[in-house]
Amino acid sequence: MVNTPHEPAHDAGAQGDIPEVVDNVRPIPRVSIQAFCESEGVTTPMQAAMKDRRLAKTNFKVNTGDYRAALEHFSSAPTPNLVILEMHLPPMELIQALDKLADVCDPGTKVVVIGHYNDVQLYRELMRCGVSEYLVAPISLADVLTTISDIFVAPDSEPLGRSIAVLGAKGGVGASTIAHNVGWAIADLFQSEVILCDCDLAFGTANIDFDRDPAQGMYEALRSSGEMDETLLDRLLSSCGDHLSLLSAPSTLDQVYDLDANDFRVLVETAQKTAPFVILDLPHQWTDWTRAMLAQADLVVMAASLDLANLRNAKNLVDTLAKLRPNDAKPHLVLNQIGIPKRPEIALDEFCDPLGLTPAAEIPFDPQLFGEAANAGLMIRQLNAKSPIAATFDQLAHIVTGRETIKKAKKVGLFDRLLKKSAA
Repeated sequence: MVNTPHEPAHDAGAQGDIPEVVDNVRPIPRVSIQAFCESEGVTTPMQAAMKDRRLAKTNFKVNTGDYRAALEHFSSAPTPNLVILEMHLPPMELIQALDKLADVCDPGTKVVVIGHYNDVQLYRELMRCGVSEYLVAPISLADVLTTISDIFVAPDSEPLGRSIAVLGAKGGVGASTIAHNVGWAIADLFQSEVILCDCDLAFGTANIDFDRDPAQGMYEALRSSGEMDETLLDRLLSSCGDHLSLLSAPSTLDQVYDLDANDFRVLVETAQKTAPFVILDLPHQWTDWTRAMLAQADLVVMAASLDLANLRNAKNLVDTLAKLRPNDAKPHLVLNQIGIPKRPEIALDEFCDPLGLTPAAEIPFDPQLFGEAANAGLMIRQLNAKSPIAATFDQLAHIVTGRETIKKAKKVGLFDRLLKKSAA
């Protein structure tokens, strides 16, 4: 036996109840996939992949059985775009079984084999026969997602930007302020292009916070989803700096905004082809499209304050997101408006423990700083880049972009200065 480079990332059977987080996998197009599994170490990650947001467009079925079940099934039914087979057969018998399967498969059907023999010669023979990939069982969710992505997503495709959904556990907790300041920090710190989408069409405040009054924006983009492309999106964006562009909300009550989740999906996918980072400033409401955006986003940031209503809503959101996003990390929790005078607050541990979260950031109540910034149409980093709150937004920018976190400079005390002086 010889090790191949196609061994599983880790034993899927040892995952338990802890979801496996898989990043940097592009959404899979509308294809049909059928898997035939025999062991738990293959069935479990296949079933997890069925629920993954990146395969939401696919028609994915997991069947119990070996290659004989596949032969029987496809002898009277059309074959899908991809067949995934778990096979316990020794190498020579495995090749012969695949020859039989080829007789009932359409010419364009791709095949992935999951075997139990870690044999490089077998791998080479399968590749020569036209098999798309050979994996050694047990496999992981990462193996399933990356293998399917490698087959159906062109290797020379442009990288997709990261979508970051920001919402509040309760209205008025400053989720929009956080979304706007983090977007500005990403653009300013990393010189990366950022598209900020103000999704609160009736009451959005991004146009005020950035002191912009564009004629077109978010509503026009959603109405044009059928014709949406990168050129049209570029015409609707309003520049808010060298690297930050805004799709502003109309913020009027002239009409009722009945929105379709598919229109948002098309817009976000187009924006991800245009910029490395797309921030979705979501309103505090529960509709089909907000639910869909939370399910599809690459990352979720949840803002909350330390009171009972926030705790209840945050717990509901965390539990719901765990079902919507079973293979993704939990949302990043940002505690905002901490320390409002005379307002009782839940202790930090008592708030976070039921959520199973550690705060990504804690932002103190500072009405003067935020008020001055809002009145001037500036972000905190523009108004006072040296303030501790600006540093907090910088830290959040590092976290949501996946970059290294900021390391706090070590404070130099009097004793250290005396040592340095005596050494000189």
